[in-house]
Order: sequence, then C-alpha cells, then structure tokens
Amino acid sequence: MPAIGVLALQGDVREHVAALVAAGATAKPVRRLAEIEAADGLVIPGGESTTLWRLATAFELLDPIKKLIAGGMPAFGSCAGLIMLADRLQDGVAGQQTFGGIDMTARRNAFGRQVDSFEREVTLAMGDDGSGGGDAAPFHAVFIRAPWVAQAGPEVAVLGRDNGRIIAVRQGALLATAFHPELTPDRRIHELFVKMVKGTS
Repeated sequence: MPAIGVLALQGDVREHVAALVAAGATAKPVRRLAEIEAADGLVIPGGESTTLWRLATAFELLDPIKKLIAGGMPAFGSCAGLIMLADRLQDGVAGQQTFGGIDMTARRNAFGRQVDSFEREVTLAMGDDGSGGGDAAPFHAVFIRAPWVAQAGPEVAVLGRDNGRIIAVRQGALLATAFHPELTPDRRIHELFVKMVKGTS
C-alpha cells in the first residue's frame, strides 16, 4: 500500500487525506522535508498558489520539492496545486515561482474570482492507464477560483476539458486538475494517482 503525503502548508489537506485512504493508500499531512522524502508520492492541495509559494519558500521547501519532482517523485496537484506543478504561469504575481514538472502554462484565476466559483458536470477521458483517451465519462467537478491550462506541451496528456478549456492533465508521474476532486465522493482521480504511485514504487 503506497504511502502518500499531502503537503500541509494550506488548503484542502484533510479532504485529500480522506480521499486517498478511500482510494487504497495510506496518507498523512506532511510539512517537513524528511516526511516528504519518506513518502512514495505527494499531493499539492488546492488553496492559494501565491500563499503556497511563499510558505514553501519560508519553510525552505520550494527547491527541495522541485528537485524531488524533477527526480521522479509522483505528484498530484488540484487547483492551486495545478498551478504549482506548471512550468509556466499566466497572470502570476511578480517573482512567483512553482515546483514545476509539467510542460504547461497555467492561467491563474482563469474562471474568475471567488464569487465566480461553480460546480458542474465535466467529461474526463483518462483511459485505463491514465494516459488519456478512452470513453469520456462524466465527473461532477468543483471549481473554486480555478485556473485552466492555457497551453500544454507535446508530452502532456489532456485528460479533461470544459468547454474546450484544458482542466485535467498528466505528464509521466505528474497529475493535475483545475478542479477539486477531493470535495466530491467520486474517487476516480485519487484512484488513478494511487495507481500511478504504485507503478513507480
């Protein structure tokens, strides 16, 4: 059973832990480098990307996590976590940095401000191995001041779109969604990530 850490700097930490346990992993909040290094995979929860960046910098975690991800540690980011896994940003604050890893440009607050948050059915086509394709299946998605992927590189598999906008991607051991699957009872995204972690451990 893979051991997955949920980066506990801010955001939906408890909800991700519960979803990972339901998906067949052991999971716990992590905020120290030794805890992160001991995990088989890392979840970067939704929250506020500039706050995540500043806290990761303050706790001297930004560069170490960046190196772990570059070295092959599986990671899943939802909402702000998607932003933190992007190699490039649109509408970032001055000097904002990310962990990177996915060859994509993330647009911050693309769907609007907090008041513009919404829920609706979207379609995901993940394929049996999570590489994209296969039959599109509905997923009830929660978008909270959400980003979208403005541009995805050739190695990035697009797993989901909403009105043509890219909202779910995978590149190798990295997975990201613009929405919050941890806030719904549908565990398919977390089950995919658990499967990804098992495949690398």
